[in-house]
Amino acid sequence: MAIPISYNIRNLIVRRTTTIMTALGVGLTVAVLLSVLALVQGLQTAFESSGDPLNVLVMRKGSTAELSSNFARTSYQDLKFKAGIQRDAKGEPMASLEMVTILNLASVDAPDGMNITLRGLPPVGIAMRQQVKLLEGRWFDTGKREVVVGKSIAKRFPDARIGGKLKFARGEWEVVGVMDGGRSAVNSEIFADLNQASADYNRSEVLSSCLIRATDEVAVQALVNDLNADIKLNVDAKTELAYYAAQTVSAAPIQFLGLFVSVIMAVGSCFAAMNTMYAAVARRAKEIGTLRVLGFARSSILTSFFLESMLLSLLGGALGCLLVLPLNNIETGIGNFVTFSEIAFSFQITPAIMAIGMGFALVLGAVGGVFPARSAARKEILTALREV
Repeated sequence: MAIPISYNIRNLIVRRTTTIMTALGVGLTVAVLLSVLALVQGLQTAFESSGDPLNVLVMRKGSTAELSSNFARTSYQDLKFKAGIQRDAKGEPMASLEMVTILNLASVDAPDGMNITLRGLPPVGIAMRQQVKLLEGRWFDTGKREVVVGKSIAKRFPDARIGGKLKFARGEWEVVGVMDGGRSAVNSEIFADLNQASADYNRSEVLSSCLIRATDEVAVQALVNDLNADIKLNVDAKTELAYYAAQTVSAAPIQFLGLFVSVIMAVGSCFAAMNTMYAAVARRAKEIGTLRVLGFARSSILTSFFLESMLLSLLGGALGCLLVLPLNNIETGIGNFVTFSEIAFSFQITPAIMAIGMGFALVLGAVGGVFPARSAARKEILTALREV
């Protein structure tokens, strides 16, 4: 015969101070884990949203990032007429020659400055990024020192507001627009006219990369294979999605550190749950003896105390989820180890992450409750009834 769950719930309510303290310990452990997972999820979402399945990024062979790639303008002239490249309404190939470099701007969080990505590109480069929309102002005019900034930059960098002036390269650049790239990394970039930017940086002939758009999904891989096999071009081509997916390595150190802290805290939470349940067993020795006299088997006692530990951990897991919910959609930034610039993103608390948190809490409850439950089940009836 099974012991009613209401018995366990009443015991948790009666020992509410101990219950709350133990649940809080489990909840804090779960909150740390969920915070790390939400951060990594937000960063992955930013990178995954940055690529287009039809776009192919071409860099100099051996380069791992646009910043370190020296892509020649002559190579661009040779590849832009390759078969499989989509053409615009005017019949021109959708191929965007681009220059990527780093600026240092003072922000609200870092008065000494943060590294920001500056991307010089032609108008076709903007058209190829279909997720990018103009939020305020206008796009830059070609041939002028004008820039359009991502919305995250406009929010965090006081000088990067519409009408502001940014000093870099050979002069001042006016901020004429703010763009919205959804959840993508574009929100952490500054767009400028390619020819003006490359001239100011003395990089008119050697730039960074070329972004091309394939006619369809079938043509994407054929185009990648064709470019990689072309000995004359000497380039590395990959889908834009693959390029940004590789940059999620930026989250690896934080993910490792967060998981390490979570494991250390989990050990402490397991001991806290175990101590709580051992104390409950000691205090309720007569109850255990009485339950045995009433005919409840050892297995029922074990199940009841184990279930009580699981209920306690579920309460802690729910508390941990509540503690971390305010982080959802809060924007932050992290240094990208590939581009050496900051990327802004938002914490993402998804149902899957919360489910992981609840599962983690149940594991803590199971580990912390199995030994006290076994101790309760093994008590002899007479011994239990004699205990104070």
